[in-house]
Amino acid sequence: MVLFRSLLFHASFYLLTAILAIAGLPVLLLGRHWVQSYAKFWTGSAVWLLEKLCKTRIEWRGLENLPRGACIIAAKHQSALETQALTTKGADFSFILKRELLAIPVFGWYLKGAGQLGIDRAGRAQALSNLAGQAREAIAHGRQLIIFPEGTRKPVGNKPDYKPGVAYLCRETMAVCVPVALNTGLFWPRRSLIIKPGTATIAFLEPIAPDLDKRRFLRLLESRIEGETAKLVAQALATDPALDRPLREGEGGTIS
Repeated sequence: MVLFRSLLFHASFYLLTAILAIAGLPVLLLGRHWVQSYAKFWTGSAVWLLEKLCKTRIEWRGLENLPRGACIIAAKHQSALETQALTTKGADFSFILKRELLAIPVFGWYLKGAGQLGIDRAGRAQALSNLAGQAREAIAHGRQLIIFPEGTRKPVGNKPDYKPGVAYLCRETMAVCVPVALNTGLFWPRRSLIIKPGTATIAFLEPIAPDLDKRRFLRLLESRIEGETAKLVAQALATDPALDRPLREGEGGTIS
């Protein structure tokens, strides 16, 4: 039944995405705020489908830690779930993502139209400098930047690997950083078709001031995210120990 519900969700999600991508093309002519509102409708619909079809819900914690205005949201990344869900809580958001995504036909048009920030991972120092310029402009306009400090999804329990880019951007923009811990990888594991029922938790933690030196900032960020993530994972497993069983990569099918 779990596999059937999961496959039904994936089929419904991609069908919804195709329909909205085509139907929304005129929205691209209306400006960034219209495109972003349309994107939020898409991600909100995906979260709704997840709950209705897979019985996978989201519990939000610490919303009082999320400013209404400009900030950098630095989130743990375990699953595709938080990529969708975080946009439903952010105000005027921008993901920091690899520049190649902006070149994808149709999908990339929406990313550009919504003002998402692309980084050339091969460019190193120059790429960071260019990204900092984009980030400063976005923060000056009161936007909330969403970044995954490890750069990619990590399976639950894997050794963390925080990159220094988030510290650099916070220092350059002087924007407060809001860490985000979660346990979503227990419910929608990386590269798996299986989406398990239950209540995943996403928690906004105490913000970190941008004026710390880079090493201290990264240590504090990693400590807060990893410490709270470990607690959230333990709490979920204590409620349903079976969550840990299907985590073997490839069980139930895989997706890229």
